[in-house]
This record gives sequence, structure tokens and C-alpha cells, in this order.
Amino acid sequence: MKLSEFRFELPQKLIAPYPPENRDDGRMMVLHKKTGKIEHKAFKDILSYFEEDDLFVFNNTRVFPARLFGNKERTGARIEVFLLRELNSKMKLWDVLVDPARKIRVGNKLYFGEDNSLVAEVVDNTTSRGRTIRFLFDGDSEGLRNCLESMGEPPIPKILGRESEEIDRERYQSIFAKKTGSVAAPSASLHFSRELLKRLELKGINFTEVTLHSGLSAFKPVEVEDLTKYKPESENFEIEEDACTMVNKTLDENRQVCAIGSTVVRTLESSVSAGGRLKPVMGWTDRFIFPPYEFVIPTAMLTNFHIPESTLMMTAAAFGGYDLLREAYSIAIKEEYRFFTYGDAMLIL
Repeated sequence: MKLSEFRFELPQKLIAPYPPENRDDGRMMVLHKKTGKIEHKAFKDILSYFEEDDLFVFNNTRVFPARLFGNKERTGARIEVFLLRELNSKMKLWDVLVDPARKIRVGNKLYFGEDNSLVAEVVDNTTSRGRTIRFLFDGDSEGLRNCLESMGEPPIPKILGRESEEIDRERYQSIFAKKTGSVAAPSASLHFSRELLKRLELKGINFTEVTLHSGLSAFKPVEVEDLTKYKPESENFEIEEDACTMVNKTLDENRQVCAIGSTVVRTLESSVSAGGRLKPVMGWTDRFIFPPYEFVIPTAMLTNFHIPESTLMMTAAAFGGYDLLREAYSIAIKEEYRFFTYGDAMLIL
């Protein structure tokens, strides 16, 4: 497929700048792949589409407060530093994006905190906006992470049109967040409240978790027209034995395995045995899913409404069918569904 096939006009007013008052408020469009039927529901109605012993698979990644604001030495120019991943804990090296990039060269020092107590030195250029920096910090790696946690801001997407606020420290994080490592929230998981989870549990629906830490690919636009030539950045993921046991048992019993978000879809599809079952793994994946694609593990998918030409939209189109998804997006715009991270949900069955 071509990149241009995922292009559409999205009114800015439909991009939700803030989360709903309650996590499980909001709307949900339901797509039935086999019949092409489209329904409009409240998100809480997700209860009615699953039965006892069906399985929900969540991503338990925790979003790191990756956005730092500092000042350049001598000039004092305000610089945004977006932490992508730690490269070497002993040397305190980090892979980052900087803005404005033209002002930041190898050898420059950056100062963070009201008292300039944290200093970093630029040691390498990686891409047009990418840099490798070394923090000049006296403590150990854990101490540095604690310092970055206190200084950093939740890395909400800039397309929301605002800077992060106190509400984002809680709401740009799912209730399943345990393992720190992502720089982008698994947005489908943000819809779940503890109250709704309890109601699902009382109905007999099972839950398990996998881990995928979203990195640079969450922010990089696809820049090739031929999607077969697109190569995303690798992301760290893990599937434990317990999760495999639950997923495989559910499949063996012909029950639903619902992937909560595109990160879970990619995680599950990145570790499939020759017999078509999930196997435990810890490593890196660069799996890019776009139409046509034959899924092995998930039988249902919950996702959000995504921005044009995004890999997340492509994964949803692969799962639901390109034509049905494009129809659904046209309806969503007409019906003024809320798009993107804090937006409404889409359930594909």
C-alpha cells in the first residue's frame, strides 16, 4: 500500500486537547469486520461485547517524564530536550531530540533546573534533531533517573496544541503502568478506570499484560510513499510465560483475545510460534503492520482514532480492513468523534 492512501483532512477541533473528566467517559465506535456493521456506543458499553473467559491484553509500560527544558551555555537560549532512551547507564549517555536543533552543536553544555543544578554535554549528532548527550551528574544511574523524574514533564504530543499540565502526570499514564520505558502513552489503555475493570472482572473476563516501550517511532512521520520500504525504529518488548499461558489457553478454547492498543497488537504478533501460538520473549521488535496482513494472535482490537498517515492508523486498517476503516474515519469526522491520544475509542471485532 501507499502512504497517500492514509491521507485525509482532520479538523484541528477534533483533536482532543484534554482527557475526559473520567477515564471511561467518552464514545466508542464498534466495527464488525465480517458484516461491515458500524455501531456508536459509549465506551462503558465494551462490557456487552465480551463474555466470560475472554481475555484482554494490556501494555504495562510506564511513560517516563521525558520532556526537559533547559538553557544553553553562554547565550541562555531556551532548549527543549526530549529523552528517548538511556544508551549507557555508567557513562550517563542518553539518546535525545533537541529543539531548536540548529542551535545545538557537539561540545555545547545545557543547564537544567531553576538553579542550573543539572548539566549535560552534547557529545554527538545522530539525526537532524537527534543528539547524544552525557549528563555531568555525580550520583549513580538511579539517582540521575530520580532527578530526571522530578525535572521532566509528561511528554504529551505537541499536536494537542498545549504544554503539559498537572493533570497529565496522572492521565497520560494508564492504570496498568508498571515498567518505566515509554515516551508515548499506550492510548487505548487510557480509557480504563479501576471501576470499569472491576465490572469486567465480575463478568468473568480475564486480563494479562505484556510490555512494549514506545520510542522514537511514535514521533517519526513515515517519509516513504511505498510502505514496504518503511523501516521503523526497534522498540524494547517483553512477553512473560504467564501471559503466553493465558493467551494460548484462550485461543485453544476459541475465546476472544482482545489487544488493547496497537502496541499490544505488535507485541503479540512479534513472538508467534510455528504452531500459531504465543511464546515468551524479551528483546527488540521493529514489526510494522499495515494492510494486507494476516493476524495470528489477537481476535479483537481496541484502538483510538489516529492522525493521518500514522503507523497506528495503518495497523488498525490492517486489522479491520482498509475500506471499512476509511469508512469509519469518514463517519467519525462527520459525527465529531474525538481523535488522538485523549480521544474516543474504536473497537474492532
